[in-house]
Amino acid sequence: MTATTPTPAPEAEWLRLDRQICFSLHAASRAFNGVYRVILKDLGLTYPQYLVMLVLWEEGDLPVKKLGEHLRLDSGTLSPLLKRLEAAGLVSRERSARDERSVEVRLTEAGTALRERALEVPRRIVSATGFDVDEIRDLKARLDQLTGTLDAAALEEGSR
Repeated sequence: MTATTPTPAPEAEWLRLDRQICFSLHAASRAFNGVYRVILKDLGLTYPQYLVMLVLWEEGDLPVKKLGEHLRLDSGTLSPLLKRLEAAGLVSRERSARDERSVEVRLTEAGTALRERALEVPRRIVSATGFDVDEIRDLKARLDQLTGTLDAAALEEGSR
């Protein structure tokens, strides 16, 4: 007589790791970070530093608070990133003349010049995914929609 594994109840199936969307997103994020680590090494940036630079290249000078809003980071997480970027000569931070509580972040000449070298990064990332540009746009739109839905759900849960 052979032993058989009992069939789990349907509810128990939802507790399997391979059924967790959050784990799939976590694993994909870690895989992306690995690819970015290699690609960004040439620029001397970490992935979070690259994100800061992307916002500054797009928006220009910003207060730390606004930069944090763009990146969904609090100032406690953002400040060490900015210190390292400042030490590398890519950004400068100065107290705002209008509001001394606010710190403005500006690109330096070196930070502005780095943008040209960074233009290669998105192409290399697209290539690494194995997806075409339309598939990437679709995936990004779906993830943005998911993020918005989850943000709303977190607010609703927090108000209970």
